[in-house]
Amino acid sequence: MPDRRTHLLDAALAVVADKGMKGLTHRAVDAAAQVAEGTTSNYFRNRTALVEAVLDRLEHLDTQLLRDQGAAGPPRNLEELAGQLASMLLALAGEHAGLTRARLALSLDRPEAVTAGHFRLVGGLVPALTALGVPDAAARARDLADYGDGVLLHLLTVRRDERPDAASIAAAVRRLLAP
Repeated sequence: MPDRRTHLLDAALAVVADKGMKGLTHRAVDAAAQVAEGTTSNYFRNRTALVEAVLDRLEHLDTQLLRDQGAAGPPRNLEELAGQLASMLLALAGEHAGLTRARLALSLDRPEAVTAGHFRLVGGLVPALTALGVPDAAARARDLADYGDGVLLHLLTVRRDERPDAASIAAAVRRLLAP
């Protein structure tokens, strides 16, 4: 069982995922966490403090997710990389869809707050692409990050009733990386 602060932040992420940033209030978090009214205010005195803590929690969860979902080592070839990225996107749109919806809502409200995570992702892709001999690795890493963001947005909105296909996503990744 997480400590009370973590429990409140996880409830806050669920509120943002479900109701967007306008729905993020201390009372909404109290209700989602099933705690006494005023509990969230005791931990986070104002909305700014709550939003900052939510962003920190999201970054922690993203780091944990990348560590848990990531492969044991760098990809050995483009096929393996494409499969790893497809699996990660499906996890983010499936079992971790709530976090992804919260991340999207936070990025619309506070784009500067998610910039570091984006650059960390791109920065992690560049050495992998370079090691695999992909030309212009930095630009291709940005392309992959942009593609992933678009796929996630579509899987959570216009294509939410479709069953996503890892092979199709991996094929698109391979096309983006083709010489």
